[in-house]
This record gives sequence, C-alpha cells and structure tokens, in this order.
Amino acid sequence: MARIDSEDIMMNEFQGNLQSVLSRWGMLVGCLCALLIAVQLAGCSTSNDSRFSEKTDPNVDLEATWGVRVESIRLTAVGHMVDFRYRVIDPEKAATLTKRGREAFILDEATNTKLPVPVTKVGQLRGTGTKPQKDRVYTVMFNTGGGLIQQGSQVSVVIGDFKAEHLIVE
Repeated sequence: MARIDSEDIMMNEFQGNLQSVLSRWGMLVGCLCALLIAVQLAGCSTSNDSRFSEKTDPNVDLEATWGVRVESIRLTAVGHMVDFRYRVIDPEKAATLTKRGREAFILDEATNTKLPVPVTKVGQLRGTGTKPQKDRVYTVMFNTGGGLIQQGSQVSVVIGDFKAEHLIVE
C-alpha cells in the first residue's frame, strides 16, 4: 500500500508540474496571438486607400467642386459590370450628377476606351431626375466591355462635366 501512495504522490506532482508548464505555454501562446492580432489591426488602419492610384486622392477636389466623395468602384455581376458608388456631401453641388441627359461613361485609362451606362427597359442603370440628399450613397453601373475592365484597372468616371480620375477598380 505504501507503494501505491508514493505512486499517487508522484503522479500528483507530475500532473501539477505538467499543468504549470502548460499554463506557462498557454500564456505565451496567448500573448503571441494577441501580438499577431494587434499587428494585423495596425496594418488595417493605414490611410492608404486602394481605390486610388498613387497620384492623389481625388476626393479632396471632388468634395470641393462637385460635393461628392467616391465610396467605391468595384466589379459586380460576376465581373460583367462595374459598380461606382459616391456619397453626396453637398446636395447643391452634386445636383448636376443626377440631372437627366448627362452623358455618363467609364473610361479605361490603359486603352482610352469609353464604356457607357447600360440601358435597360426601365432606363439607364443610374439614378437620374432626383434631387440628391446629403450623406446618401448613389450608384452608377457600367459595362466592363466584355472583360476589358478588370480588378486593378485604372479608370475615370465621367458624368457630364464631372470627372473622377485615376480610380483603381476593386
């Protein structure tokens, strides 16, 4: 019986030591995970916006002149269309973008090809004839020209006299 008690004591000591080592390793692994998450989040908070080329951020001029801010420009409809979104900052300045009769197209800067807004049975795939509202996001859809415009393409969006240049398609 004395032998069983000593084995029990040794087993309890071993388990206690093992738990202590595992606990330390667990804390180390936890700290490393927290550090990796912090590094990832810090990388996400950079101000480099991938929608724009390295030239300049067009929103500075667009807000002052046209009262809008580019929200996004990305492929949609399984790569067959480009979805351009802008937020109205100043409704009076932005009113020209929603006026009917304004020609709207996307310009592929690499080939200088103009691609129009598709026209369906109900009209163009963009909002027209409405008074813009502050902080509302508006959408304009463009053809990709059969795949001419792809993710990473540099484009300009033109609506009447409005022109947002050097945008990078997401």
